[in-house]
Amino acid sequence: MGVGCRRIKLLGILMMVNVFIYLIVEVSKSNSQEKNGKGEVIIPKEKFWKISDPPKAYWNREQEKLNRKYNPILNMLANQTGEAYGFSNISHLNYCEPDLRVTSVVSGFDSLPDRFKDFLLYLRCRNYSLLIDQPDKCAKKPFLLLAIKSLPSHFDRRQAIRESWGKETNMGNQTVVRVFSLGQTPAEDNHPDLSDMLKFESQKQHDILMWNYRDTFFNLSLKEVLFLRWVSTSCPNAEFVFKGDDDVFVNTHHVLNYLNSLSKNKAKDLFIGDVIHNAGPHRDKKLKYYIPEVVYTGVYLPYAGGGGFLYSGHLALRLYNVTDQVLLYPIHDVYTGMCLQKLELVPEKHKGFRTFDMEEKNRNNICSYVGLMLVHSRKPQEMIDIWSRLQNAHLSC
Repeated sequence: MGVGCRRIKLLGILMMVNVFIYLIVEVSKSNSQEKNGKGEVIIPKEKFWKISDPPKAYWNREQEKLNRKYNPILNMLANQTGEAYGFSNISHLNYCEPDLRVTSVVSGFDSLPDRFKDFLLYLRCRNYSLLIDQPDKCAKKPFLLLAIKSLPSHFDRRQAIRESWGKETNMGNQTVVRVFSLGQTPAEDNHPDLSDMLKFESQKQHDILMWNYRDTFFNLSLKEVLFLRWVSTSCPNAEFVFKGDDDVFVNTHHVLNYLNSLSKNKAKDLFIGDVIHNAGPHRDKKLKYYIPEVVYTGVYLPYAGGGGFLYSGHLALRLYNVTDQVLLYPIHDVYTGMCLQKLELVPEKHKGFRTFDMEEKNRNNICSYVGLMLVHSRKPQEMIDIWSRLQNAHLSC
């Protein structure tokens, strides 16, 4: 009789446990399901992941296609659903004939300024050859590679840099080397033929890199990509890279001191400059940085002013690898910020970069330059003068 009672009690407990579990499951189901006013479970009528409508601005639209191309999930989704807004018709990025379809797909193309027409027609072209190379420039591992953007006609600026802050040095195990990156200024743009002078300059100075693309303001992003390609093939061992314009003054001594103070962790993905946040395209047609709404909409990602910035050689290689994922943009420093975002990096602001110059009252005070990395802009004579005064062993600030 005692054994029977125990069995009945055990059976009762098991039944109560089952009822308890059932109630918990039903309550959780009712709480997790969204219902309408009639108590019925709402079933979504549309797909959970729907490809959005294409942006109206041409650059945004084409970049969105690239984003999908490099996103395996979106790539597969577009193929499976047969969405009209895919990327199957995208030309290869190295395709170097004018993309005539832009004349019909860019709203108001015929009314755009000529510089935008040219940019859009050749947006995908990156396949340019080196006319003048320096294949042995990095034979000895550079600690710092000075890479200066220049135009063919800027002979005086290049020479002033060579005689001042851009001097090549070799101190112990730290080598500083210099290159100038140039494109072509063709006769059809009413430029004189400087090819023989440039060849002579290269033979004498061994620091000219020149490609066969048209050297214009809107092609500075292209110049950046071609330079990064050159680094990846001809100077992959550079420890650090300074990239700047040929009208800036750089306190190279201060730059080297800063680089030597960095920890390995800090140095690995270094990218510093005069960083600009929350900027956007100018819509005033009279401005140099004017961008029409049919070309681009939205705000810019954080970027360092193109007058000059400093980054690691390791990051230079990573940047080049990601350039295929970002369409060229008319403003090159904005383009570099876009590439950094693809790497999930943000440029770091450094107070030593003065791309918008310093106060007028400090321009002639040599002590104002001691703690600076870069100041923009300075004439060739000013570069030589400032550099000479900074070398004064008796300078006291």
